[in-house]
Amino acid sequence: MTQKIIFILAWCQVALLLIGSIAACTPLHSSKENQKINMQNSENLSNLEIATLGAGCFWCVEAVYQEVEGVHKVVSGYTGGHVKNPAYREVCNGTTGHAEVVQVYFDPQVISFADILEVFWHTHNPTTLNQQGNDKGTQYRSAIFYQNEQQKKIAEKSLKETDASDLWADPIVTEISPLGVFYEAEDYHQDYFANNGNQPYCSFVINPKVQKFRKEFKHRLKKQTQD
Repeated sequence: MTQKIIFILAWCQVALLLIGSIAACTPLHSSKENQKINMQNSENLSNLEIATLGAGCFWCVEAVYQEVEGVHKVVSGYTGGHVKNPAYREVCNGTTGHAEVVQVYFDPQVISFADILEVFWHTHNPTTLNQQGNDKGTQYRSAIFYQNEQQKKIAEKSLKETDASDLWADPIVTEISPLGVFYEAEDYHQDYFANNGNQPYCSFVINPKVQKFRKEFKHRLKKQTQD
């Protein structure tokens, strides 16, 4: 059992209870209202591109990219495996083939895919196979899942240049693969660091990573983060 699972077993139960209570107290939207909300979300995201990245625990990756200028939305989920509609516990067992990933919705007029990858290379260790810190297994592999040939070429070029630099002493083992089906993770995984900042894994693993990112990438931070 990974360090992350040990930390969150109790928290998952609490989160599920809270989600149930909130859902029970929240008034339902009519079908017309839902259509309107979906149309607004679609319009807001229509000019954005998506980067799908695996860099260990998706809570960590989500927390970093939510602070990047030009990023409008980050969704945690699973991809790269063979099991349909995987659940978190299945993915954590390492038997589904899926990796924990995030989909980063970004404005290419503000930040490029290459810039997104620069953050990627600096905020996790791409030289450790199927492992990030104490989180071990294929579900924690370093991976870039490209959506088109342009993303593939940029990813391959970025990997080659980073591998040739002095950023990491060991060879990069990051997987570059076409994006298949992306499965959005359970609700309690979304905005995890923002909603569970005092949880032990957040305090001891995610927060140091976020603080390091803020220090090294001041020029990439959203204005409210800088303030």
